[in-house]
Amino acid sequence: MPGGPSRVLVVVGEVALADLLSMALRYEGWEVRTEADGVGALRAAEVWRPDAVVLDMPLSGPDGPDVLGRLRRGLPGVPVLYLTAKGAEEDRIAGLTVGGDEHVTKPFGVEEVVAGLRGLLRRAGAEPARTGSRLVVGDLELDEDSREVWRGGREIHLTATEFKLLRYLMRNPRRVLSKTQILDRVWSYDFGGRANVVELYISYLRRKIDAGCCPMIHTRRGVGYLIKPATGDEHSGEPVAVSGG
Repeated sequence: MPGGPSRVLVVVGEVALADLLSMALRYEGWEVRTEADGVGALRAAEVWRPDAVVLDMPLSGPDGPDVLGRLRRGLPGVPVLYLTAKGAEEDRIAGLTVGGDEHVTKPFGVEEVVAGLRGLLRRAGAEPARTGSRLVVGDLELDEDSREVWRGGREIHLTATEFKLLRYLMRNPRRVLSKTQILDRVWSYDFGGRANVVELYISYLRRKIDAGCCPMIHTRRGVGYLIKPATGDEHSGEPVAVSGG
């Protein structure tokens, strides 16, 4: 909203997932309202006038595609990110047919939803403070749109998971992030694997980001991990957004 944080309406019937998404989106500084069904979603959209909507396609009451179509008619121009179950091709096609802007397949990492929403809000003009797609921490740069990474001008090639993990760290410079926080944001929200997968991917990132350089990725034993500019290359504690054009 002009002069204030963006408003995001989350329409998800699964309580645990709705709570996790709302917590992550509020962490981004956005105002969040949750509704569990289509009737509540349509009422909230009319009264609250959100800047973006996250919509789970299987809903009680009016079904997902019907709600999406009515949201599109009532809120033209407001982006909608919709969630579909793995293998639910009919829901994905229905969402595109009635005007969904972007879809994420479950199970997903919460960071995937956050990144998708951020891009939709930026393109819709609801996030004027973040016009660039590049994050900069010290001499490390990450372009969210092209998915490219450089350190000291040297390009670094990352896997999809490594990129998501680095992006989450860079959006929270100097902030210690626990394994639980990282698992929730980078891996699937219902990920059943062991927490040591975080240690494994941190080690992968260190080999690529810190190789031959002063380290930027640090461990706080028993607490978590953080990223900060290397010694002698101190920037501000907030990530710098650089315009791509």
